[in-house]
Amino acid sequence: MKQQYTYPFTAIVGQEQMKLALVLNIINPTLSGVLIRGEKGTAKSTAVRALADILPEIDVISAVPFNLAPDEDPEVIRECFAVSGGTLPLETTPAVEKYKVKVVELPVGATEDRVVGTLDLEHALKAGEKRIEPGLLALAHRGILYVDEVNLLDDHVVDVLLDSAAMGVNTIEREGVSFAHPSRFTLVGTMNPEEGELRPQLLDRFGLCVHIEGITDPNERVEVMERRFAFEEYPEAFCQRWSEESERLVERIKKATELYPSVSVSRESLMAIANYCLEVGVDGHRGDIIIMKTAKTIAAYEGRKAVEQGDIDTAAMLALPHRIRRQPLQDIVMDVSSVLKSRAFERVSG
Repeated sequence: MKQQYTYPFTAIVGQEQMKLALVLNIINPTLSGVLIRGEKGTAKSTAVRALADILPEIDVISAVPFNLAPDEDPEVIRECFAVSGGTLPLETTPAVEKYKVKVVELPVGATEDRVVGTLDLEHALKAGEKRIEPGLLALAHRGILYVDEVNLLDDHVVDVLLDSAAMGVNTIEREGVSFAHPSRFTLVGTMNPEEGELRPQLLDRFGLCVHIEGITDPNERVEVMERRFAFEEYPEAFCQRWSEESERLVERIKKATELYPSVSVSRESLMAIANYCLEVGVDGHRGDIIIMKTAKTIAAYEGRKAVEQGDIDTAAMLALPHRIRRQPLQDIVMDVSSVLKSRAFERVSG
């Protein structure tokens, strides 16, 4: 079978805000994912699928299809072994292997059983044993769950995603059998606003949101065509050409992940974050917390141990647009931008 190549993340022309939001979620999965809004043909899906080459490796327990970490609750590990057709004796340390973090794609038309998982009825009838067929939420545990055209998902699938995103657990209930397993994932969604908006409950679950448009610079548009043609004609050579830059990005992400716990944020910076959220009319406190985490992650990505004002400004642009109480036809991106510009003017004039 012919080898399949993925377009390199570092070869994407422009769309810096989208790329930054995705990288920040790799460094810090607690940012709760990113929603990418934009017109057709703006590299949304290409960027998400390209993440596969720059994602880090993690320790995964072998022989169970639930992507479990070695430090999961031993009871959970044993039960996952049991429903997978194996056994793990007490005081036995399971084998561990290293795997790259996965990008699991959830199709818009996926059934609930495909997403949640189901009971293997044939095995239950033949052997009289509980056997679970894991769904996409099991595969996406500790990874990235990608939904293209997320605004077109069926309501019952949206409800499942909301439950798992909130609890970090997926529950399979079939034929009187109930089984729960960890399901903590980074949710990445792409959508074209012209095809309909997203349910508010799901919209709020995305930590960051970026709105992207087609590139308007003629030279960059030409570069997009040239790179795409080169990739389609000679994919192996093209990927090799960008391998060094990809490796540098992987190393930078690794260093930022290690540095993040050491990054500090002053009370003055926290006050600035609170004022941003109050000024643009954000409900609740999730926006404040996400801005704080994002600003710390940006500082780590830049190799610093303290959050600066520029980090907060960038974080606000990523975390606030989808959290503003909007009036009809209000431009949410421009609304946040106007607040940032006015605050920058106040700092300079003051």
